[in-house]
Amino acid sequence: MNTSYLASAIKQFEYYKMLGEKAIAQLPDAALFWQYNEESNSIALIVNHIGGNMLSRFTDFLTTDGEKPWRNRDAEFEDSFKSREEMMAHWNKGWDRLLTTLRDLRDEQLETLVYIRNDGHTVMEAINRQLAHYPYHIGQIVYIAKMAANEKWESLSIPRNKSGDYNTQKFNQEKSRRHFTDDLIKANPGY
Repeated sequence: MNTSYLASAIKQFEYYKMLGEKAIAQLPDAALFWQYNEESNSIALIVNHIGGNMLSRFTDFLTTDGEKPWRNRDAEFEDSFKSREEMMAHWNKGWDRLLTTLRDLRDEQLETLVYIRNDGHTVMEAINRQLAHYPYHIGQIVYIAKMAANEKWESLSIPRNKSGDYNTQKFNQEKSRRHFTDDLIKANPGY
């Protein structure tokens, strides 16, 4: 992997993985399975869907259609986890598949054609598609977690009324080319 595009995409995915994990960590187990109503999804259902999508899209990414015959998308929206640990194992399995696949890609493969339900995408387009899809669902996880945690919620970004402090910190740094998530990931080892 030599391209700044691939490095940037990986950092973006890692950032959203971190946001999802930090939101989930703030909740008791029961809150992970709570649904506002029958038409809404719990965090557990969203995790099941994201994991299933990642496994399908990024298994044999360059050689098989991203919608695998073994995937049952409809079942991703049915309760299947019995515990936080089971849910997080599925979460990690999906993220591991995605990130391993991206780290194995090379610049010269970015224009390679891959298919999702027989629709052709360049590798870059397929990655961009998922860079829109997964953060959409991570936002849902964060929103549900914020409601469930209520007054116990710890901000995952710039806390309320702290924008001035954050900007002062950022503008006190020397100008340099860096990814906006660099400081966040350094502050959260393991992400």
